[in-house]
Amino acid sequence: ATVAVLASMSSFAAVTVRYHNGDSKKHTFDALCSGSKYTVSFDASTTSSVTIQGSGPCEVTHGGGKISLSGGENLEIKDGKISKN
Repeated sequence: ATVAVLASMSSFAAVTVRYHNGDSKKHTFDALCSGSKYTVSFDASTTSSVTIQGSGPCEVTHGGGKISLSGGENLEIKDGKISKN
């Protein structure tokens, strides 16, 4: 007889993006990742990376509408709006 054992492992997924915030203020936006809600913050006047602790893709609501992020994108933030480079 053959016995199959299925194991379920918890894995921590995350979406990491690189960004340049050209605005002189920090922005915090809502993100929806696989049905779970998160917030993501982009520091003022800087180029950096940020990680959303949810499994992608994540839909981020910003001043220009919504943008879908899967990870690895390069983003530009200007006037509270996010665009992909």
